[in-house]
Amino acid sequence: MVTANAPVLSITGVGKRFGAVQALQDVSFNVRPGEVVALVGDNGAGKTVLVKIMSGVYQADEGKMVFDGEEVDLGGPKQAQELGIATVFQDLALCDNLDVVANLYLGQEITKGGTLNEVAMEKQSWALLKQLSAKIPSVRIPIASLSGGQRQTVAIARSLVGNPKVVMLDEPTAALGVAQTAEVLNLVERLSHNGLGVVLISHNMADVQAVADRIIVLRLGRNGAEFNIEDVTTEQLVAAITGASDNVVTQRATRVRHESDDAAEASQGETE
Repeated sequence: MVTANAPVLSITGVGKRFGAVQALQDVSFNVRPGEVVALVGDNGAGKTVLVKIMSGVYQADEGKMVFDGEEVDLGGPKQAQELGIATVFQDLALCDNLDVVANLYLGQEITKGGTLNEVAMEKQSWALLKQLSAKIPSVRIPIASLSGGQRQTVAIARSLVGNPKVVMLDEPTAALGVAQTAEVLNLVERLSHNGLGVVLISHNMADVQAVADRIIVLRLGRNGAEFNIEDVTTEQLVAAITGASDNVVTQRATRVRHESDDAAEASQGETE
């Protein structure tokens, strides 16, 4: 039974191994409808592996995944897409020589009488772009003619074709200018306002803090930390990502402080 505030997607105790390399170990994660959850971590932290597990590209070696209140075992990306989990990878996978309509419906074309229903696809393309308040001059313009931000918009719009409940965005603002980045972040907010659960993978702390509701930090293939956006600073985020808050210097300082506190308490007890 799914409650109003229940996660639409959650994973518990997930592990993944590639030969001798333990890429993920005991990782847990969830996202609720209308919530933007940022997944951050250093290179090699396991972010991409986790996203590929949630999108059906990889199968976890252990742990469980629950979608919309039911435990699922994804056999591939197509099954994830059919369930309602859409993923926009960093390379976007757009065809530069095709127009916007063809890219939006590539592999999932609308047909009528055995032929492509161009009118229906063009109409629905405009509806999808309008839903995102996208600034695309024409749905018949080739992708090669669009800016980086507009291409990202098309890739996000394509993920909405199947009416998903969760959209995962892998580094959506990478290599974009300031204005284009702002445009994409606006799209992320619109997705959440439309009731979708959004998973945002990013190295840009400013982007994350601008749109995320919660931040999950992965470190060395494990859950490193979790923050509500209003309770965390950039310095705390960076420390959690890099492990600056868990090194021999800080561990020694913490131990010395605790020993000092214990000694003070013991001295006060003797005085009393």
